[in-house]
Amino acid sequence: MNNVLFFAHLKDEVGVESLQIEAKGKSVLALKQVVHDTYGLSSIDSVMTAINEEFAEDDDVIQEGDTIAFIPPVSGG
Repeated sequence: MNNVLFFAHLKDEVGVESLQIEAKGKSVLALKQVVHDTYGLSSIDSVMTAINEEFAEDDDVIQEGDTIAFIPPVSGG
């Protein structure tokens, strides 16, 4: 299983800070699709992703035990 973390408004939309999702062998893009389909997060396509606290690309493959974080864009001011 993999720990999937949601930050900012994503956490509010899903209703929890983290979920346990079986993502071993999936690409980041495939996991985004699962999250989109399961939780209706339409903005998941525009978020940054990190695997084990390192930024990841959509084609990176998730390993058993990895922690995946979805981080929405932040506007400052």
